[in-house]
Amino acid sequence: MDSMKGIVRTAAAATVSVAALLAAGAAQAGSFAIRSGQSAEGLGMAYAGAASGGIGMGAMAWNPATITMFPGRNSQWNVTYLNANASYDPTSPTRLGSPVGPLNPIQNGSGNIGGDGAFIPASYSNWQLTDRFWIGLTTGAPFGLRSKAEDQVYAGQVYGRSANLKTINVSPTIGYKVNDWLSVGAAVQVQYLKTSLKNATGATLGTAIGPFAPNQILKGDTVDVGFRVGATLTPREGTTIGIAYRSSIHQTLEGTISTVAGVGPIKANLNLPDSVVFGVSQVINDQWQAHLGVEWTNWSRFRRIPIVSQISGLPISSLNFVYDDSWFFSGGVEYKYNQALTLRAGVAYELSPVNDTNRTVFISDNDRLWLSAGASYQVTDKLKLDLGYTYINVNKAKVNYSGTHPQQGPVFFTAEAKPYIHIVSAGLTYRWDNPAQTIPVQPAVRKF
Repeated sequence: MDSMKGIVRTAAAATVSVAALLAAGAAQAGSFAIRSGQSAEGLGMAYAGAASGGIGMGAMAWNPATITMFPGRNSQWNVTYLNANASYDPTSPTRLGSPVGPLNPIQNGSGNIGGDGAFIPASYSNWQLTDRFWIGLTTGAPFGLRSKAEDQVYAGQVYGRSANLKTINVSPTIGYKVNDWLSVGAAVQVQYLKTSLKNATGATLGTAIGPFAPNQILKGDTVDVGFRVGATLTPREGTTIGIAYRSSIHQTLEGTISTVAGVGPIKANLNLPDSVVFGVSQVINDQWQAHLGVEWTNWSRFRRIPIVSQISGLPISSLNFVYDDSWFFSGGVEYKYNQALTLRAGVAYELSPVNDTNRTVFISDNDRLWLSAGASYQVTDKLKLDLGYTYINVNKAKVNYSGTHPQQGPVFFTAEAKPYIHIVSAGLTYRWDNPAQTIPVQPAVRKF
C-alpha cells in the first residue's frame, strides 16, 4: 500500500504542483465534492456542456470520450482559488441533555468556518496516436474539505472543531473514434484520500463542555481505484451530445482514533458517490455557441460509516451522514469576439445532498445558485490562456442538533449560516506538436 501511495503522488507531481495539491481543501459542490477546481474554461460557463466537450480539455474529467476532440498532443494546467465564507450563529440557547436542559456556559457562534481559502489544481494531457486512437492523463482533486471554526470557543465544538480531507486523483485515459459521429472513452481512477476530523469531548448529561475540553481526533488515508466511461455523438455538424458514468470509489480508510484514553488503530469503509453526466453543445453560427448540462450524483450511498477497531474488529464509533442524491443543472453561452478572444458566461443551480436534518457543523452546504463568467485568449496557434470566475450564493444553512440529528450527542445546539463562495481560476493550454502536421481525422465537433 505504501508503494502504491508513492506511485500516485509521483504521477500527480509530474503534471501538477505538489504544493498546490496539498492545499486543496474547501468544498463547494455537493457536500465535500469539488467541481470548480477542474477547469478555468469550464468555471467561466458554470460547467455547462462538460460531458459534450464544451469546456475544452477539462471535459476529460467528466467524459473520457472527449479526449478524441483534441487532435495532436496537448496539455492543460489549471489552478483555482476558492474562498468560502460561512458562520454558524446560534438560533436558540445551547443546552445540555435535552432542549430544556441546563444552559451550556459556552454560547458563542463559530465565526467563519471557511478559513483563508484554498488553491486547487487540475491538469490534462492527451496524445493522438492514430486517426482513431488517443491516450491521455488527468490529475486533480475531485473531493476535499477544509473546515475550522474561527472561534474555537463555540457552542458546537462537541460536533466539530476542524475537518480536513484531501484527495489526489490520477486517471490514465483512452479514447477511440468509432466513426464520424461516435467516440467512446474510458479512464481508470487511482485516488489517494487523506482525512483528519477533530471534535471536543467530555460532555455528558448535565456536564458542560468548555474551551479546554479534550479532543477526539480521527485520522486515516487510503489509495483505491474506480473508473469512468463515456461516449460522444455528433448527429450533425455543430451538434455534440455527451454522456458519461463515473463509478463509486470504495475507499478503505486505515488510521487512528485518539482520545484521552489513548490512541487506537481503526479502519472505515467509505463508498464515495458514483454519478451520471449528460451534456449538449450546439454551434449557432460563427460567433455563438450554446451548452447545457445535467449531472446526477448518488450521494445516498454515503450514509452511515462504522469506525471499526483493528484490534477487536468491533465498531467503536460511526460517522452518520445520511445524505440524499444531488442534481446539478447548467447552461452557458460562448461568444467569439475575434480570432483570438472568446467570451463566455453561464448559470447553474445545484440541489444539494445536504439538508436541515443531516447538515453538520463541518459543512455549510445547501441548494445553490452559480453565476459565472470567463474568457479565453489564443496567444498563438499553440498557446491558449483561460480565466474564469464564479460567485455561488448558497441558501441559508441550518444545523439542528435538537434530538433527531443522525450524529446527535448530549449537547443540544441549533444554528444558521448564510454561506457564499468566490472562485477564480486560471488555465494554460499548450499544443506540443505542429498543428499543420496533425494526423488527419474528421472533427467530432466544431469548437471555437
